Amino acid sequence: MKNDIQNRNDIILLVNTFYDTVIADDVIGYLFTDVAKVNWNLHLPKMYDFWENILFSTGNFEGNPMIKHKELNQKSKLSEDHFNHWNKLFNATVDILFKGEKADEIKNRAMNISQMMMQKAVD
Repeated sequence: MKNDIQNRNDIILLVNTFYDTVIADDVIGYLFTDVAKVNWNLHLPKMYDFWENILFSTGNFEGNPMIKHKELNQKSKLSEDHFNHWNKLFNATVDILFKGEKADEIKNRAMNISQMMMQKAVD
């Protein structure tokens, strides 16, 4: 039986599993590896903080994801299909690992955030 997302360790598991999937993905992986050239040692801890703050209101995230996505869009045009695929991978990762109220919440929050990013960063 799957547990719900309960703490930072669960967030770390989710984020690491998700980005392992993203890196290997044929549709959006290149955006992270070839275009953004993500430094994973820096990016992953920021994502832990981001999602922990989103789900548990820790206040431990500093940054502006919108600017990063606008910069990425300037390097390689982002599309609605990219955002939809990101959501599909994120939701699938959550569903593989967790079940419960927080799991549902993080999927809903991710969808809302990605829609906002798509509208504002891709202008």
